[in-house]
Amino acid sequence: MDKFNEIISNSPLVLVDFYATWCGPCQKMHPILEDLKEDMGTAIRIIKLDVDRNQQIAEQFRVQSVPTLMLYKDGKVVWRQSGAQPLHELKAVIEMYG
Repeated sequence: MDKFNEIISNSPLVLVDFYATWCGPCQKMHPILEDLKEDMGTAIRIIKLDVDRNQQIAEQFRVQSVPTLMLYKDGKVVWRQSGAQPLHELKAVIEMYG
């Protein structure tokens, strides 16, 4: 938990992907997030958080469905969306807050 808080507080933009290994839409998000990281470079940090292995964090942020994506800017949630998202929408959101 401390490591998670440290990451979201010390990075300008952090996209957190709350996912589960058994989740089909989560598996579809993986290559999209890889493309996003390639396109955005150092403008954003992306972390994936397995809700089954990190239940305390998932509960704290009231993650009830996967995938849930949360964008943090300077340690605060500025955007949250459940369900798989297309690359162009993620880029638009990041550019809006970046």
